[in-house]
Amino acid sequence: MPRVTGVLETSLYVQDLGRARRFYERVFGFEVFFADARMCAMGVPASQVLLLFQRGATLEPAPVNGGFIPPHHGDGPLHVCFGIPFGELEAWTAHLKSLGIAVESRLRWARGGTSLSFRDPDDNSVEVATPGLWPHH
Repeated sequence: MPRVTGVLETSLYVQDLGRARRFYERVFGFEVFFADARMCAMGVPASQVLLLFQRGATLEPAPVNGGFIPPHHGDGPLHVCFGIPFGELEAWTAHLKSLGIAVESRLRWARGGTSLSFRDPDDNSVEVATPGLWPHH
């Protein structure tokens, strides 16, 4: 079996690209790698990328140097979870409160991890979780 080294990118589809970009910069401090009217690529620690796409802008192939990006799309509220270190859960609770972001759910998982779930401006479910959510995290 050929190896996979991890998830490199994950995508969310948003109504207002500028608003979504500002939200993820403000809440997570993610660095913008690339942005245009169609999408915004943001650096996530551990060599990962969060792609924010303008809703409806990915329904057709997108020509780029060397080929094209195939069409893709997501509809309705989607989900993304970011890992956080042990001991930083309360700091995240305080950070979200300071930004006026309501925690929708605080969940203690069977493996010992705890997660906080909240909504981004497009109603996507965003989660931060300590180790102990999955067997490998």
